[in-house]
Amino acid sequence: MIALQSLRNAAPLRRPLTLAATQGSRLFSEKAPSDPIIIDRLENEHKGIVVIGMNRPEAKNAFGKSFVQKFTDTVKIIKHDQDTRILIIRSLVPGVFCAGADLKERATMSDKEVVEFVNRLRKLTISIERLPMPVIAALDGAALGGGLELALACDLRVASSNAKLGLVESRLAIIPGAGGTQRLPRLVGASLAKELLFTGRIFDGKKAREYGVVNHAVEQNETKDAAFKRAMELAEEILPSGPIALNLIKTAVDVGMQSDIGSGYKIEEECYSHVVPTKDRIEGLLAFKEKRAPRFKGE
Repeated sequence: MIALQSLRNAAPLRRPLTLAATQGSRLFSEKAPSDPIIIDRLENEHKGIVVIGMNRPEAKNAFGKSFVQKFTDTVKIIKHDQDTRILIIRSLVPGVFCAGADLKERATMSDKEVVEFVNRLRKLTISIERLPMPVIAALDGAALGGGLELALACDLRVASSNAKLGLVESRLAIIPGAGGTQRLPRLVGASLAKELLFTGRIFDGKKAREYGVVNHAVEQNETKDAAFKRAMELAEEILPSGPIALNLIKTAVDVGMQSDIGSGYKIEEECYSHVVPTKDRIEGLLAFKEKRAPRFKGE
C-alpha cells in the first residue's frame, strides 16, 4: 500500500490547469517554428489528444541542458491538465526521434556537471513515466541512448520498421543513466537486456518488435510519419475510455509489476475502490442502459 500511495502522490488524478501553471509560459499559447518543444492540442473528434513535438534539428533532438529544462517544464504543465487524456511524444525532425545526449555540450562539462545533468535527465524520464494519462512514443527515426530511454519511459511505443534503436552507451565506456538499465529488463527480460546493453547493439523497428521493445512496427510511408499515424490510431482507440479508469489501470500495472502477485491483487483492489464513487462510472452504466456513447468528464 505504501508503494501505491507513493506513486499516486507522484502521478495524481487529473486536476484543472491553473492560471499559475501557465503564467510566464508560452508552451500552450504559441507555437513558433523555432521552439525546441512544440505542443499541439488536437480538436474535434481528437479532442483530448495532445502531441509533444521535439524540434531541435540542429542537434537531432539531442538532450542538452536547455532542451531538458524546456521538456521538464512542459511535462509539469501537462501533468495537471485535466483536458489531456492521451499524450503522444514524437519528433518533428525527419529521420530522427532523439539522438540521445548532446555529446558536444557534454564534452564541455566537468565531472560534477555531467552527474547533475544525467540526474536531471533521469528525473525527466521518471516524470514522463508517472504522468497520469497514457503516453505513446512515435519513433519515426533513430532513438539512441537517451532517446530510447525517453521512449522506454512511455507506456506504449510505435516504431517505423526502418527506425534505428539502441542503448549504445557501453560503446562510449558509460552506462545508460536515464532509467534504461531498469526499464529495458522489465520489457524484454534480464538476459536479453544484458545482451543489448553489453553490446550497445543498434537494431531496427522490426527487430524491436520481435524483442518486445515496441508494441508495433509499421512500414514507413512517403511522408515519413508512419509511426506517428499508428500512434494516433492507438490514441483514437483509447480515447473513449474513462480517464480516471485509465489513470488507475496505469497505477495498478506499474505498481503491481514491482510487487509480488499477492500484493498486486491488493493494489488492484485499492485502485478499484477509487473508481466506484466516480461520476464517470455512473455515466458508463447510464450510457450502456440508454445505448449511447458515454460522455466521461474525469470526475
